Amino acid sequence: MNMIKSLVLGSAAGLIAMSGAQAADLPVKAKAVEYVRICSLYGAGFFYIPGTDTCIKLGGYLRVDTTFNGGVYGQPFYNGDNGQGNRYRDAFNSRSRMALTIDTRTATEYGVVRTFGQGDFQFQNFGTTNPGTAATTGMPLNNALLSTAGGGYVAVEMVFIQFAGFTFGKSASAYATPWNGYPGNNNSFLMGGPDYVTGVNNIQYTAQFGNGVSGTIGLDDPSVFNRTAVWNIANGVNVNGTGTNAYSGIRAPDIVGNIRVDQAWGLFQISGMAHLVSATYNTLGAGGAPVAGSEISGHPEDKWGGAVTAALQIKNLPTGAGDDIKIDATYAKGATKAVISTSGGSPNFAMFGSTGIAGGYQSVGLGNSADGLYLPGVTNGIILTSAWGIRGAFNHNWDPYWSTSLWGSYASVRYDGGANDNLAGIASAKGVYCAAFAATHAGQTGVAGNGTYSCNPDFNIAQVGVVTRWTPVKNLTFSAEVGAFFLDQKMAGSSTFTPTAPKPNALYEFKDQSTVYLNVRAQRNF
Repeated sequence: MNMIKSLVLGSAAGLIAMSGAQAADLPVKAKAVEYVRICSLYGAGFFYIPGTDTCIKLGGYLRVDTTFNGGVYGQPFYNGDNGQGNRYRDAFNSRSRMALTIDTRTATEYGVVRTFGQGDFQFQNFGTTNPGTAATTGMPLNNALLSTAGGGYVAVEMVFIQFAGFTFGKSASAYATPWNGYPGNNNSFLMGGPDYVTGVNNIQYTAQFGNGVSGTIGLDDPSVFNRTAVWNIANGVNVNGTGTNAYSGIRAPDIVGNIRVDQAWGLFQISGMAHLVSATYNTLGAGGAPVAGSEISGHPEDKWGGAVTAALQIKNLPTGAGDDIKIDATYAKGATKAVISTSGGSPNFAMFGSTGIAGGYQSVGLGNSADGLYLPGVTNGIILTSAWGIRGAFNHNWDPYWSTSLWGSYASVRYDGGANDNLAGIASAKGVYCAAFAATHAGQTGVAGNGTYSCNPDFNIAQVGVVTRWTPVKNLTFSAEVGAFFLDQKMAGSSTFTPTAPKPNALYEFKDQSTVYLNVRAQRNF
């Protein structure tokens, strides 16, 4: 009994000693857990990065688009295989995209330091399979070369830093309208004014004057968004009416700026841009490539062009809560991209349709975008092209779930002079262009006697459409858009020539063209 009692007491003492030793090894005070804190300084969705005074917001959207009788994001069928209507054309095109945005902000003694970036992870169908495109793409696919089975690609939109009123990086130009090319439409191809929705490399400064008045000045890199083409007419004009692009490397940034007024009734902005138009050399090889002697052949003198845009938004309309009207108007000289603008490059137009002329194969409408052209030894340097446009939309909310936008635009491109100026020794844009056009299109009036057609590279375009949206729950929207595109070209008559394959050598009537598309979209914002 005494032995058992001694063992029990000894074991208890040992356990007490072990417990004391373990207690001595524990920290005196457990470290507090740092939870994520909401940051209410910059609106909903921001939270503090743990351990810092920087607020961050993660967001984006997932969007699925399909366009029938059109390209991705509602591009009308106005050129290439699509404009020809041949069997290499896809009857519909789709794109699936997930956009991710990261927005960080930190309060400092100089104001808020902000960084913002957006990456688009997307996949679209192949587009054209015409082997004739292989020379430019390296394979029978469109320019989205990573849109292969199981593939996809990343597109970078905005990537910029803001500090003390300055913006550095890829952002919307100070010249852009507040809505870019989207006053109320789904499609990314509403022309008639500038569109910088995917951003351009720039440096800009914004000053706030109070009462909703602000001003911004900046310098833009023009290489992606602000240049169409400078044609060296010595290299001729191709069958679609496009000259050889001889734009030089970047010699100066675009100088841009705006004055903007934001009030309860809406906003008004006027913006301007100065753009340098410059060419490479007088003597060039095929496609504008340099040849031995290009450098000593000289070049035309650089010329400054530019553009001005006025934009107006009117809110609080009597038609309903949240309804508004957005409209902008643009004039450009030597800066055609400010008018014939999309979220990508400026398009050229080559559309085919039916004809009623005897012996005619089809009709064709041509319209080409350029900032200017020159013919060495004939024109007085580069002759700048003029353009103007207007676009807008009326946006109406039927109720909290349904809304409709009616949108439209009109744009015009003009080349100075007359078609037969070159024959009279007058060096005008139309004169030298039409002389080159005659080399690939027989029967031009004045060049071949009375002829069968008159030459005029001027053109107008018009667009109109309607989109209706249904938002059954917050941040989830289904929409359908019907849009029409009209090309008002200024050639008249007919010519026998050989268009781009697979079109045959035949008689074609020069005629206005049009096309209609349907776009359906599902989008979830987060």
